[in-house]
Order: sequence, then C-alpha cells, then structure tokens
Amino acid sequence: MPMTITEKILARHANLEYVSPGDLIEVNVDMALANDITAPLAIKVFKEVGARKVFDPQKIALIPDHFVPNKDIESAEQAKVMREFSAQHQIVHYYEVGRSGIEHVILPEMGLVIPGDLVIGADSHTCTYGALGVFSSGVGSTDLGVIMATGKTWLKVPPTIKLDYEGSLPPWVEGKDLILYTLGKLGIDGANYKSLEFSGAVIRGLSMDQRFTMANMAVEAGAKNGIMGPDETTMAYVAQRSNRRPSIFTSDPDAGYEKVIKIEVDKIEPQIAFPHSPANVRPLSQVGDITLDQVFIGSCTNGRMEDIRAAATILKDRKVAKGTRLIVIPGSQSIYRRAIKEGIIQTLIDAGAVIGPPCCGPCLGGHLGILAEGERAISTSNRNFVGRMGHPKSEVYLASPAIAAASAVLGRIAGPEGL
Repeated sequence: MPMTITEKILARHANLEYVSPGDLIEVNVDMALANDITAPLAIKVFKEVGARKVFDPQKIALIPDHFVPNKDIESAEQAKVMREFSAQHQIVHYYEVGRSGIEHVILPEMGLVIPGDLVIGADSHTCTYGALGVFSSGVGSTDLGVIMATGKTWLKVPPTIKLDYEGSLPPWVEGKDLILYTLGKLGIDGANYKSLEFSGAVIRGLSMDQRFTMANMAVEAGAKNGIMGPDETTMAYVAQRSNRRPSIFTSDPDAGYEKVIKIEVDKIEPQIAFPHSPANVRPLSQVGDITLDQVFIGSCTNGRMEDIRAAATILKDRKVAKGTRLIVIPGSQSIYRRAIKEGIIQTLIDAGAVIGPPCCGPCLGGHLGILAEGERAISTSNRNFVGRMGHPKSEVYLASPAIAAASAVLGRIAGPEGL
C-alpha cells in the first residue's frame, strides 16, 4: 500500500507494514528530549510512575537552554534537578552551559538525529528535525516522563498536507519568508494534528539551515510534524556529523494526501508577521513606517551559522540606529566559535550589537532582552503572541535575519534594499 514519508517512519517504529491516517499506534522512540523548563516536570512524572532507570541513557537528551545561564533562583533550581537526574542515570547527552546551546540547534549539529529517526521532545519546536527526514513532534512533560521510563509512546497517525514549492526565489527571500507566507495561507490552525510535507524544486535548492527554519515553524500552523524527504544536501550534512546509518524514507508517488497545495515563489516578497500571530503576515512593501526599539537575531528558528553570517554581511561598516537595540544570540557554542573565527562577532559588535551566550534568550520572554510596555521589536524567532517577549502591551514582528539586520540599521522595519 502506498504511504507518505511520515506514515512510513511511523509504520517502521510501530513494527507494522502499513499505517493510515487515524490509526492509533504504539511506537518506539529513538530520541527523547527535554529542556530546563520541561525536564523537571518530566522527571517528577518519571519518579511518580515508579521507574528506577531510564529506558536507554544514550537515547535521552537533556539540554538546559531556556533560562541559562540561570537568571534567578527558580531557574537555577530547575537546572539543578536536570543536572542531578542526568548524573544519576548517566544520561549521555546532557550538555552543560559552555558545551551546549539551543536544543533544536545542537541535536542536528551533533548528529544526534538522522533521517528515519522518530524523535519526541517536551518542546513544541521538536518538529525542527523534520528537515532531516525525521518524524519529530512535541509532547507534554507527562508524556515525556513516561517515555524516559519506557522508550515508547502512542500516536495517532496524522493525515498529510503536501506543500509543493516551485519557481525561483526573488532577492532576499529565503526559508523564513517561505514559511511565513505559508502560514499566512494556512492560518494558525490550518494544519491541526496534520503532517506538513515540504516538497518541490525550491525546497531541494535550500540549504539545511533554511530547511530547519521552515520545519521549525510547522507547529505554528498546528501541525503534528513538518517533514522533508532526504536528498543529497541532507546526506552531506548528516555524513559530517554521525556514524549511524540513516534510514531513507520518501513518499510514494501515489501516496494519499489530504490536500496538495502548490506555491509559486517567483513573486513572493520578504514577509513580515505582524502582532499577534505568526500567520498575520504582510509583504515588506505593505509594512509602512514602523519604528523599532529592539531587534533580536537568534532562536531555534534563525540562530544558525547562515543566519548570523547574513546579518553580519548587512551590518558590515554600518551602525545600529540610535534608539534601537540589537541583540544577537548564536544558536550553539560551535556557531559562536565559528562566528568569532570568521570575524562575524567583531563585525556585529562594531555595528553596535550586543552578543548573548548560546541560549533561547528573549524568544520566550525568558531573559536577555525582555520588552517593556509599549516597546516594539522585530525578531527572527517563531512566535509573536501577546506577551511572548515581555510586556503584554509590547509588540513583536517576525522576519528573516536579513530583514532584521537592515531594520536595525534603519531603526524601522525595512529590507536590505532600503540601505
């Protein structure tokens, strides 16, 4: 029977020959993930169910990234719970501050997730790994606590929406613009408990960094997962990072889709998501004059090497506008190190940026850039709900790193062509 890539991965991990949308299945988990916010709750559940040891200390990743370096006593206690649990159960993939970064950046970077895997994380943006041809999805901490004990969970097989991107990308249009444009078409509930399959010549022409950006935001349409079929770009990325043999799955030509949406990219402009929804998008030409108090470049959406490099290219020999703050946070220690070697950090500092340690930072209203009442920010992150980055009466706009960098120079939302 024909199946989509998502259905094939789920069938393999359920030890079944065939699954179809709506089936309830029990699956084996290749990697279970939690961070310093969600891990303490999962650990509490792990203990409450009477578990004495984790199902596999090599298949659990515990990453402190949300409130680190610890911003207060409460966050320090949360990190301590995770640290002590990791030591007690000899968790192989626990990464302390200084060796770590944002969970959804470092897991692919370190080769901990590869094509064909099934990954469940106690964080909604676990869907990021779909860019590698992985079934990856977020769950609550209760589910994650049981997974850490058993290595299994149950899922309902989602129907799949296929997104077929064709054409040639205009200047300054990249993965972030494509996913924002798509969210504008789907809405924030247009893919509830569905799989979003990104396909087409445009996707095959994207770098891995841009693919991660798109898969990362699948959940903003309510999707269970986002996924892309592995190709030569995928395999080259994985070969540099993992010695494990990937399992390559692709959708059958006659696989059943709930719908197929064709997107011609030739006339797409850089996209801006207005408050207070990632789906409230407008093309750059229709933005108007919106002044900014803060610009944030980073997060699990756009804190990768290409993102930091793109920002530095635009900021070189320029200065951040007076009255505007620019915060740049590399997504991992490795990216930070490479940015230093390439002179990118120097360029950003010369422009007037402040560089934060690899972590989530202000993305979730955590720390290192909280907005005050009435302030406006443009951010390369994934969400701009009310109060997401600080005061409920602040405003957050979403855009690509190129748009964010140009906006920092001009002090208002604008593209590089405005420079």
